[in-house]
Amino acid sequence: MFKHLLLPTDGSPLSEAAIQKGVRFAKSIGAKVTGLCIMSSQHTFCCDAEIPAEALEQAAKRCKDLAKRYLAVVEEAAREAGVACDVVYETNDHPYEPIIQVAEQKGCDLIMMASHGRRGVRALLIGSETQKVLTHSKIPVLVYR
Repeated sequence: MFKHLLLPTDGSPLSEAAIQKGVRFAKSIGAKVTGLCIMSSQHTFCCDAEIPAEALEQAAKRCKDLAKRYLAVVEEAAREAGVACDVVYETNDHPYEPIIQVAEQKGCDLIMMASHGRRGVRALLIGSETQKVLTHSKIPVLVYR
């Protein structure tokens, strides 16, 4: 039924658990996986200060290094399970957008992602990327909690 799963990660323990389950599921159905990590393109700095280019470059490098670490979890799980794997790193301030775009571009037929289960005011303030993916994606989404 499913041949290609997208496994987005934010590096959290819940996300890592979803990756492990996603890779096991992919193995059981003979599917391949694509790991995806999205980092914010905005960096929080103080007020109206001019941001030196070097500081922006360092922040971007730190984000990329962190994403590589998160994606290594997907690669390792897939390698151990004998599942074909690809990884993608993106920068975007609205993670749900590249999740859907990458899934479409890579021909994924299932997005399997974690949900932190935020509710009430917290969900309103922080928002739920999982909810946004569920709302905007035409590709089926399997939510791991």
